Amino acid sequence: MQLQDTPPSVKGQIQIAYFSMEIGLESQIPTYSGGLGVLAGDTLRAAADMELPLVAVSLVYREGYFHQVLDARGSQTEVPFVWHPEEVVELLPQRVTVPIEGRQVQIAVWRYVVQGVTGGKIDVYLLDTDVPENTPGDRALTSRLYGGDQRYRLCQEALLGLGGVELLHELGHDGNLVHHMNEGHSALLALGLLEREINNGGAAAVTDASVAAVRGKCVFTTHTPVAAGHDKFPWSLVRQVLGDARAETLCAAGCCENDTLNMTALALRFSHYANGVALRHEEVSQIMFPAYQIRAITNGVHGVTWTSDPFAQLFDKHIPEWRVDNEYLRYALSIPLKEIQEAHAQAKQAMLAEITRRTGRYFNDTILTLGFARRATPYKRAGLLFADLERLKSIARSVGPMQIIYAGKAHPADEPGKDIIREIYRAAEQLGDTVPVVYIPDYDMDLAKYLVSGVDIWLNTPQKPHEASGTSGMKAALNGVPSFSVRDGWWVEGHIEGVTGWSIDDFGDTSDSVAQESTFLYRKLERLIVPLFYNKPVAFSRVMRSAIALNGSFFNAQRMASQYRNSAYGKGAAGRVG
Repeated sequence: MQLQDTPPSVKGQIQIAYFSMEIGLESQIPTYSGGLGVLAGDTLRAAADMELPLVAVSLVYREGYFHQVLDARGSQTEVPFVWHPEEVVELLPQRVTVPIEGRQVQIAVWRYVVQGVTGGKIDVYLLDTDVPENTPGDRALTSRLYGGDQRYRLCQEALLGLGGVELLHELGHDGNLVHHMNEGHSALLALGLLEREINNGGAAAVTDASVAAVRGKCVFTTHTPVAAGHDKFPWSLVRQVLGDARAETLCAAGCCENDTLNMTALALRFSHYANGVALRHEEVSQIMFPAYQIRAITNGVHGVTWTSDPFAQLFDKHIPEWRVDNEYLRYALSIPLKEIQEAHAQAKQAMLAEITRRTGRYFNDTILTLGFARRATPYKRAGLLFADLERLKSIARSVGPMQIIYAGKAHPADEPGKDIIREIYRAAEQLGDTVPVVYIPDYDMDLAKYLVSGVDIWLNTPQKPHEASGTSGMKAALNGVPSFSVRDGWWVEGHIEGVTGWSIDDFGDTSDSVAQESTFLYRKLERLIVPLFYNKPVAFSRVMRSAIALNGSFFNAQRMASQYRNSAYGKGAAGRVG
């Protein structure tokens, strides 16, 4: 896809700069690893729908995240996902430089254009250090997403934050900009802005006025309710990568705590607005960072992107306004249940055909199909469903058959996450034909769309309160797939028992044990969900329809982007959109 005929954004019109370490643009552009990046892509697609005056900045990642290869026992190996930017995106003539360890690292810039359903366009700038002027080590700094050690990560975050600020200045976008930091990876943009404030003000050092000026230009979204998930770098490494002068500037701005640079604390220090990504996550984040006010803007997903063709055609027939305004999906309550059933049957058949194509496995389209697809890491608890294999077999034999679809990558350094995949393979072997299980390798955006639209139940089993939001269940809801989930993240808000889906835990926000939750999981499968699916298909399809009307109409990226526009970006940005 060549985009050279699309003119750059007009100088002076851009008011929001969205910075994200990863952005899910397309499956074949591997600039994302999972939920954070896919959310960023959905945010930009919604912004384009709404014609928000926004540009985005990320890195190019010529070797992507990785292709996942699973052997017969479920052991994961990683293969670089090499792509060629020149075949997909446009190289801009602008270059910028960022000092890294005393070297002037040259940065080239690629531009991808996100196009909205209304004709709106969002420029996405992908920074690239793979240019001849750089050393071999510096050329590799934008090769891999979340690869390498702490030094590599800090170098990348310096390129994103500091390089992004330089690029926006070079392109003429640095006027009255709101800088949106999507997670703490880009927080060093605050340092770049602070230096400009100091230099422009003629001051020799950091002042309260310069800090306040930067705060007025920045907003921050945190996605991580687990302390270990927030990037922290030892001060010796900060000095090594950024240099003594910049390290001293950060210290003077109050960003050196216990000889550590905490990127989330840096982002909070320099933001006038900060938010978590669900109401529950707001509470957790406020406890983690009590010195700052943290609000909530619950995540959403892009309706047109994640709605399967059968349901898109159904919505076009009954609710033609849904593409421009996803809120119209509330009128799905008027769609005949038979048509809901027919659309889902088509989506399910398409998913099963894709699974056969990818794995060679055949599944029966009349059997209740559960789906679980997300990053393989311990707190997601992918194996909760297999806590009692004999109980699961008993339900399948006595109440109704089930089949289960799994997918998800483990980070290359996450050995416990890789063990989880192997555990699922072992459980699948023990369940055999009684409860067929398949784990589909190399989970990406294309596969995700098949799964969230084709399964009958979307399963989610996080350890509370570690799910900041979760968006896969929102994608499923757009396609009439109810969630069966622990009440954490977005499901605290989206769950209406027996109406939009079912909860696994019956103890609200308390920390339930695995034994308790697995007991409730099996009990509800046995007594509610499986019998409803097989014995009362009309009642089951009524839950499907409610998931669309109640969850799909609200948990979408257009609503989310509207909240950012009104609450975070301020009246200036809102005035542009009307």
